[in-house]
Amino acid sequence: MNPPLRALAVLAAGFLALAACAPGSSAPPSPAATPASSVRTDAPSLGNVTLTVWDQEVRGGQAAQMKQLNDAFQAKYPNIKINRVSRSFDDLNTTLRLALSGNEPPDIVEANNGRPSMGAFVKAGQLRPLDAYAEAYGWKKRYPQSVLRYSSYSADGKTFGEGNLYGLPQVGEVVGIFYNKAKLTKLGLRPPATWADFDAALAKAKTAGEVPMQLGNLDKWPAIHVFGTVQSRGVPADQINTLAFGRKGASWNTPENTKAAEELVGWVGKGYFNKGFNGQGYDPAWQAFGKGEGVFLIGGTWLLADLQKALGKDLGFMLPPGATADAPPVATGGTGLPFAITAKSPNPDAAAAYIDFITNADAMKVLTTTGNLPVADTAQQSVPAGPQQDVFTAFGTVTAKDGLVPYLDYATPTFADTLGAALQDLLAQEKTPKEFLATLEKDYKTFVESNG
Repeated sequence: MNPPLRALAVLAAGFLALAACAPGSSAPPSPAATPASSVRTDAPSLGNVTLTVWDQEVRGGQAAQMKQLNDAFQAKYPNIKINRVSRSFDDLNTTLRLALSGNEPPDIVEANNGRPSMGAFVKAGQLRPLDAYAEAYGWKKRYPQSVLRYSSYSADGKTFGEGNLYGLPQVGEVVGIFYNKAKLTKLGLRPPATWADFDAALAKAKTAGEVPMQLGNLDKWPAIHVFGTVQSRGVPADQINTLAFGRKGASWNTPENTKAAEELVGWVGKGYFNKGFNGQGYDPAWQAFGKGEGVFLIGGTWLLADLQKALGKDLGFMLPPGATADAPPVATGGTGLPFAITAKSPNPDAAAAYIDFITNADAMKVLTTTGNLPVADTAQQSVPAGPQQDVFTAFGTVTAKDGLVPYLDYATPTFADTLGAALQDLLAQEKTPKEFLATLEKDYKTFVESNG
């Protein structure tokens, strides 16, 4: 999700954490899965229906694509009227829980993927499993599993990343490396082909008097993306998946995680970050990069439009390189908020037809033309050469190779706060790598042992 939505997601996760941890003894049973044989995909035959849709697509291209797709849907299916309720991400999160517990909730909602939101809603039996619709509409053929798992939970809401499908997203996101092409050329460098090349480029930039890498970590969560990028160079993807999805069977106290923490804090000692990065905000950091201050910026694809406007043809984007030039791609990332059908909706077939319409191949083209990053069919989109093409190619490559690993703050209902604070201490060199990992291990183990 594009900032400030990513930041708000972290704040919302903390706000809703207590509800996610609430005892489940009084929660209603999860709704039974819809039998595939009873699914109706012929929308015109469903009669006159009004669908109430809650979304958070309120800014710029997000709002534009929703209006365009809603108008097209109603033109194609005049029997289905869309009652759209558009709210900011923050407003959506603070009102959705109450709405879902009422007798007449919306038919369709965008629900944050994480445990405090979607996980809690699944546990409370407030969302409908979509597997039968996924089969009927072919969603699992169009969407790679590395994307679908971000909207998947076990029926009891305890297991994240597998089980039933509870939502379908429109947009994708991946954390990679933005770079200033002009500065690389001045340094006599090419975009790094390996992780060792990247480290060497940072060192050369420092020697030349440049800011090697911009970071603003006052908000605490930005360093999560930087650490996740470093971690995924050496920690096997299956271990990251287990840790980030909050499942049993992994540990933060491993040699590979220790090496990643040591490398990150080593960058501080070598002066690879801008001065005062722990006290600088996220927005000022990427804005400084956009003004030409810094050679590299580890950040998400949601920054594309703003950075392209600032740097133009000098902006480049790439997936984090591996140990070798031909190493399989691995990058932190995920999806925008998925669209889900509420358990009490009296119109699930019409709701599924709507979700299919706003996520089908034609919708992906609309998303592209309105400046968004489509989560499916990314490689098939026609975009101008340059930064946008770099981003589309990167996301298409990493999802096709199943190389997308989850945001680390997904791990537990409290992990966003735990990891963010621990990274500030690590980067301030107030905690050692081992102390840093011990803090993460305590939160992770406490949760997985209590989660059953």
